[in-house]
Amino acid sequence: MQRIVEERDQLVISQPIIDELLGILSRKFSRDAEELAHVAVFLSEIGLLVKPRQRLRVVADEPDNRILECAVAARAGIIVTGDKALLELGGHDGARIISLRAYLEG
Repeated sequence: MQRIVEERDQLVISQPIIDELLGILSRKFSRDAEELAHVAVFLSEIGLLVKPRQRLRVVADEPDNRILECAVAARAGIIVTGDKALLELGGHDGARIISLRAYLEG
């Protein structure tokens, strides 16, 4: 987050990703509506909000496909994730897929 806030890197996000994150925060971490609203605003302010134009079905987990769609829409060079299925891809449509550790070490 520090790299993004300092504008050394850019967070690219889409509304489907924000919606998925808010759902997880609500269901798994019992966050209330006010907290969720703050998270949504924060992400929208620090990130570049893109609107993917195509639906992908590359991996089995549908929310993971939203990540790929976002990266394609933004023409991202790197996707940073801890998701094993995405990491196994190694890359997609010109974007390398790397772990947070590899990102921080690079």
